[in-house]
This record gives sequence, structure tokens and C-alpha cells, in this order.
Amino acid sequence: MSSTDAASSPSPFVSGVSPITETDAEIADALLAAELAPLLPALAYLTGDMTLLRDGLRPDPLMLSLPFSGYTDEQQAEIRSLALAALVRYRDGGCVPAPAPSDEALLRMTEHTVGGDGMADYLPLLEEELAYKGEDRRAPSWTAEALAPGVDISVVIIGAGMSGILAAHRLQQAGVAFTILDKNDEVGGTWFEAAYPGCRVDNPNHNYSYSSAQRHDWPFHYSPQGVLRDYFRACADHFDVRRHVQFGARVQQSVWSDADQTWTVTYSDADGHDQSLTANIVISAVGQLNRPKFPTEIEGFGSFTGETMHSAQWRPDLSLAGKRVVCIGTGASALQFLPHVAEVASSLVITQRTAPWLAPTPEYHETVPEGLRWLYGHVPSYSEFNRFSIFWRMGDGALEAVRVDPAWESDGTSVNAISDFTRQMLVEYFKAEFDGRPDLLEKVVPNYPVGAKRMVRDNGVWARTLKRPNVELTTDPIARITATGIEMADGTVHEADVILYGTGYEASKFLTPMTVKGREGVDLHEHWQGDARAYLGVAIPGFPNFFCLYGPNTNIVINGSIIYFSECGVRYVLNLVELLLAQKATSLEVRADVHDAFNERVDAENAGMAWGWSSVSSWYKNDLGRVSQNWPFTLLEYWQRTKAADPSEFQLTFPER
Repeated sequence: MSSTDAASSPSPFVSGVSPITETDAEIADALLAAELAPLLPALAYLTGDMTLLRDGLRPDPLMLSLPFSGYTDEQQAEIRSLALAALVRYRDGGCVPAPAPSDEALLRMTEHTVGGDGMADYLPLLEEELAYKGEDRRAPSWTAEALAPGVDISVVIIGAGMSGILAAHRLQQAGVAFTILDKNDEVGGTWFEAAYPGCRVDNPNHNYSYSSAQRHDWPFHYSPQGVLRDYFRACADHFDVRRHVQFGARVQQSVWSDADQTWTVTYSDADGHDQSLTANIVISAVGQLNRPKFPTEIEGFGSFTGETMHSAQWRPDLSLAGKRVVCIGTGASALQFLPHVAEVASSLVITQRTAPWLAPTPEYHETVPEGLRWLYGHVPSYSEFNRFSIFWRMGDGALEAVRVDPAWESDGTSVNAISDFTRQMLVEYFKAEFDGRPDLLEKVVPNYPVGAKRMVRDNGVWARTLKRPNVELTTDPIARITATGIEMADGTVHEADVILYGTGYEASKFLTPMTVKGREGVDLHEHWQGDARAYLGVAIPGFPNFFCLYGPNTNIVINGSIIYFSECGVRYVLNLVELLLAQKATSLEVRADVHDAFNERVDAENAGMAWGWSSVSSWYKNDLGRVSQNWPFTLLEYWQRTKAADPSEFQLTFPER
């Protein structure tokens, strides 16, 4: 790395950092808003002063998710004092970054950031993920014309959401022709569709964004839907992929021809006319969280004569003001929209089957303080080190908390000592939030391990909502839905004008309702029989040149951002396209034995995680009870396994000579 690298970035939204001209007092004021764990490591990187990395100021790994990274008031003051002195020296010295650190020094910086050791294996990932050199390290290093001059190759991408935009960008960089089909009339996928009130991401935006398209000016710590919708629109425009999208295109089926070694994708266009495209490769970028799940198992479902609405199909024109509202479900989406509903409804009855764990996040709805934005814009590498800090504490650094300890004596509410400690801390949060309401406290504290089910971020709004006089939380089972409301198992009837469904998505029903037919006409859904599997979430035996993004077992629970997984998955797909062209093959598919061995390992590892060990119901499991969603290994392993395709794991087909 050169000494100027610290101020460079591959992002179209970052033009570099500005020199510091502010006074000592103004710098000190900005430091009051700093994220503290990455601050001294970033300054050590910037200035070369390794004395900033003092053992007494390393964060406690168990406290990293707490406000101010869990530092005491005295530690916070010392960190800010050291940072102020370092930034004043940097300013007075002309804002010249120090020479690039050695790998040994960089390792010390990263280990100080996380408060732990053993980070050497992460250094290559970090250099790429954090784009230290100001270059896009995940861009393909090849082009189709250079590998296979004169060879025509085309790709159909299904979906113009986060993964589809990225796949299109990388294919365009490689000079591969592609068309994107999307059922909507705008890019963005889930972030275009999810229009319910309160919708926002539960991952900090420094982590939930493309590594090569970072922003220093995120307005919120956790962006609402509109901000992310606009971000992905801007990315599509900057990457110049919008012109390749056919909007309003609903894909019906994709059929492989062994004879032609091509896929034929049939779809209805925006005018309702049937159309088809033929391509060498199909990439499914349809995601997991786009088809609403309804509680059809409840007796009387569909008999209610009033208005109904699922969070995934929110209707802004349906006013809830003054209405009697019943909500079925308390999942992540429900906890976002229900506070808004409670403010306008005359009454709100919330039916809860399983209480969610709440992750205390005071800044969840807050804007990014001006001081923190100043640091991002004036302190080279601080934004990148903060991204790494988030990456770690929400990623591999949290994995041990949900790994089952076979020797741990559990009553079903924890899986190891760290799990039990985390539970105790969260229970104290519940007690504080629901102080004076023992009736509610009894209902809201979960009876399963943290991490066994999706956690929900909370800044106190859930307790405030449930304490409202017009809100009732019931944990009794629903006996039936009636024409005028719902009836509970104990005979209680709740009359309603509107029923809301906060019952999540059909996440495990991958690729539905599309039909996909591979070799010899085998139907993918019949092949899966309700138990979707793929190698690395991408490739499926018997379905050549068909690749999934955000496919089976690539969901994250507590470990990381799905954008990270999509970036790794897209690079892997590009590697497979490169292999196809370099070998002058017409198709490739993963070997069945490689696929099966991988899935056996996935299942074994998932069984040893909180979400596989616990019997609590969750969308992580399919209808057969198998965990078909989650990646149980480290983020590092997925990066390592998708960095380069192993040709020996695939069967290649060559043209007849």
C-alpha cells in the first residue's frame, strides 16, 4: 500500500477525504460522536504511531455491541484524548499519511479493533473487503473477448435487486452480454417492494452496502427503506446496468436443452404477452424474502370479510386511523410497523406465538451525528476500520455465542456460557423496559436461546407500544379466523375492521413460483422435494450453467451482512463463467458427490448451532424441519471457498468435434 492509499476509494459516492483545518476544540467536539473501538487502530494506521494501541484500551469482545464499545467513562476519555493529540499532530504536519504499515503492524491494528488475537487469516480478506488500495478488488481480472475471442456468450439474470444489480455490474466489467428480467417497474428488489411504515435495515449501513460503493454520508445508522431504495437505484445508474433491465417481466420457467446447451427463459412482459429468451447461463437473483407467508393453517383463513393486509403487500391507501386492528404475528417486520399502527388505530390486538429476542440498539432510528460524519470525511481509513469493527462484532466474533457446547447443562434457554451470559444481559434489558408491567414481562421474555430465531433491534419502541392503553398483547393460541375477527382458544373474541399479517415470508420455498427444468427435463422443485440444497448456495447437480445468489444455506443469523454473501457469490459465479470460457466448454455443473458432501457438513454444523439445536419455530427451517437457510461457518470460510472455483469439483461439457 502506498502512503496515499488511505485517502482513496473505489466508491462512486466517496471522492476521498478532506484535509483537517478545524481547531483543536472542533476536533474534540467531533470525537464525542466517534465509534471508539476502531478509532485508535485507524489513527495508528494513519500516523504510524503504534503507541496508540495500548493494552488497557483494547475493547472487551463481549462488550463490543454495547454503547461506546463497552468502554468505561475513564477509558472513553483516554481514547478521545489520545485521538485528539494524534489528529492535531496530523493536521499540523500537513495531513500527510504515514507509509503503509507492515503486515505485522496491520495485524496488531486489527486485533486491537476486535479485542482478540488470531486474526492473521483475515488480513487478505480485510485488504479486499475494505478496499484499502482504492481499487475494486472484487472486479473480474479477465474479459470474455480476451479469454474466448469471437465466442458469443449470454446470461439471463432473474431479479434486479441487490444481488442482480451486482451480478450485472460484474458481467458488464467482464464484457459478458446479459439481460435482467424483473417483475417490478424499478430496481431494488425487496427495498423497492417493502413499503410498510417503519421498514428499515437491521444491519449498520457501513456493513450493509457494497464494498466498492461505500458512503461516508449515510444519513442514518440503520437506513429506512427509502434511503436503501435510492442507494440501489444510484448504484444501478452508476454501474450503467438499468438499460439492460426488462421491467414488468414475470418469469414463468427456465428450461435447459441438452442438445443446444442453452437455457430458454419464458416470461410474461409488462403488457402480459408471453416472451422468451435463450441464453447460455441463467443466474437466479430472486432472493429469499419476497413472497409473503400467510397462516393458512388457521381454521377459517380467508373468511374474514373486512380488510386484510400482509406487511409484504402494504397498501398505503388503506387507512388504519380509528380502526379496530388485529395483527397476527410478531416477527421482525411486525415490530417495525406495529408502533406506527398503534399510534392511529382505535384498538390494536397483537397475537404472539413466539416472543422475539430484542437487541438493544439506542441509535436504531437516529441520524448519524455530524461529528461522526466529519471523522469519516477527514480521517483517512477511519470509515474502513469502523466497517471492519462492525463486520467482526456482527460476524465471526459473535459466532461462538451460538455454538452448542455439548457439556453445557441447559434448560433449553442457552447453549453455552457466553449464550447464558448474553441471555442474562438481555433479560435485564427486558426488565428495565417493562418495569411496572409484570403481566407484559412474562409474555415478552423468550424461552429459547439467543440466536435460535431472528433477533429484532429495539430502541425502546416495543415496550412503549405494548404499554399503550389501546394495545393488547395476547399469547393465547388462535382457534379460528371468523367473518368479523378472530376467536382465541379460550373463547375470547376480538372483533376487527382490519387484520394485518406479520407472518413473514416463504423463505425456504426457493425460486417459487418459477419452474426450472434441467438435464433430461428434471424439475428442480420435484428434485428438491421441499428441501432446497445447492453447493455453496450457488450450484446444483443436474442443472448446468444455472447459478443461485442468496441460495440455500447462505442466510446469516448473527454473522454478517447478506451483501457480503452476495459479493462472494457473484465473484464465484464469475469464476465459473471464466472457467467455462477458458476451457472452451459449453456447460458445467457441480459434481453430485461434491454437492452432497458439502451439504452433509452444512447439516452437521447447523445441528450444533442454536438455531438447529433449539426446537423453537423459525423461518430458518423448512417444512421438513431442516435448516435450509443458514450458513453455519465463518464469514472467512465463505470468502475462502468462493474466491476461486476448483475445476475438479465440476463436470464440463465440450462441443462435439
